[in-house]
Amino acid sequence: MTETALETPNRPVESLRDQIRSAVIWRSGTQILGQGIAWASTFLVIRILSPADYGLFAMTQVVLVLLNMLNGYGLASALVRREHADRTAQRQLFGMLLLLNLGLGTLQFALAPLAAAYYRQPEVTILLRVQALLYLATPFMALPAALLSRSMDFKRQAQVTLASSLAGAAVALTGALSGWGVWTLVAAPIALFFVRAIGLTWAARSWMLPSFDFRGAGDIARYGGVMAAGQFFWFLQSQADVFIAGRSLSAHELGIYTTSLFLTQIFVSKVVPPLNEVAFSAYARMQQDRAGVAAAFVKATRTIMVIGLPFHLGLAVTADPLVRVVLGPHWVEAAPVVRWLALAMPLMTLQCLFSPVTDALGHPRIGARNGLTGGVLLGLAFLVGVNWGVTGLVAGWFAAYPLYLAISARRTLPVIGVRLRELVDAIAPAAIASAAMALLVVLLDAALPPMGEAARLAILTAAGAAAYAAWLFAFARGTIADVLDMIRKRGA
Repeated sequence: MTETALETPNRPVESLRDQIRSAVIWRSGTQILGQGIAWASTFLVIRILSPADYGLFAMTQVVLVLLNMLNGYGLASALVRREHADRTAQRQLFGMLLLLNLGLGTLQFALAPLAAAYYRQPEVTILLRVQALLYLATPFMALPAALLSRSMDFKRQAQVTLASSLAGAAVALTGALSGWGVWTLVAAPIALFFVRAIGLTWAARSWMLPSFDFRGAGDIARYGGVMAAGQFFWFLQSQADVFIAGRSLSAHELGIYTTSLFLTQIFVSKVVPPLNEVAFSAYARMQQDRAGVAAAFVKATRTIMVIGLPFHLGLAVTADPLVRVVLGPHWVEAAPVVRWLALAMPLMTLQCLFSPVTDALGHPRIGARNGLTGGVLLGLAFLVGVNWGVTGLVAGWFAAYPLYLAISARRTLPVIGVRLRELVDAIAPAAIASAAMALLVVLLDAALPPMGEAARLAILTAAGAAAYAAWLFAFARGTIADVLDMIRKRGA
């Protein structure tokens, strides 16, 4: 890829629309395929491994996620939104990424015994030290991903994502079937990261020598620093529950909670992030057209919530047969946890849509402040809730997240140029249709005669999907038309 291709010239609006549409199709379409493969292998692995394995792995993730918040992806985002990114800037970014990640890997290696002592689990030491290998791959993912994002080339990113998902799934299944236990959960991400690093470097043709002369790169460092602060605060809210509960709950109980959380966060953690990647690049290209950014944000939110709301409410009302069929009989304790957590996830989905637009508009401090607010509110809620075990942790989500979302919306929406009423109007049709669907599924479930769990799940899922589609078609045809217009590239 040449430097010219990496610049961001002023292209006609229709050309940008075509790029965004292509990016969404490739990034989300291949993500769905890749995640389908990953989920199939993940659920097979869950049926083989024990809740204690997942609890032990979750303890290591607190340290790993914390340090990964500082791994330099914020620096790479600065390159995406920079007006010019010549070879010198690329080499400087590469040098920053190498130094930063080597330091983080060394720090994790040193902190591993302290984490093991905190959780009273000696095996955490060796698990964390092996996982430090992940930092070696990060610079070779972040730099080429930034270059491809600048040129809105998500097709090649998507192809690499699919290949790395296949590699991770293959290693996960091999490990689970070979009796590796918790090491299965360590080996699979390592395989995924290194395949992705090699694939992205090849796709972006980003092989170059790093530069450790950082003169003129102050804007990258400053922007990346603020982004890292926001990501650190995101860590506080996303890992506070495991950090707090890991010392109080048994590995089995923690495994039940974290696996339930994984299941309910599939949409917000696996589907939304790739769409946010496209959104960030698109908003950055449109940042001079604030009215266009506001309109695009409302339409994007409507489209995502049209999918996310029925997913989460459907998950809540089918939790019992779903857990029995997908996870297996030794996970039945997770069903009520899944049911209640699923009801909290629409709030998290909406919250995750704020940062890409404010970051792209040059206001990463808003995301950082929102993250800090969430970290404090959720941390306090989990600190109190853990006294009642897993049930208390679930209650913490409902105690803290509505307030967190309200504060974030008040800070964020004026910067985007969107009124709260506009956002509510965009979401309301999908919310009403999803509630009607959930009520119908509950009534149908109560009326069904005794039958196998797989058949019960299939009937409830089909009925829910049909009810949701019928409600939208009858009462919210405008929402359907807007979504179809975006797909057919008539939307902004």
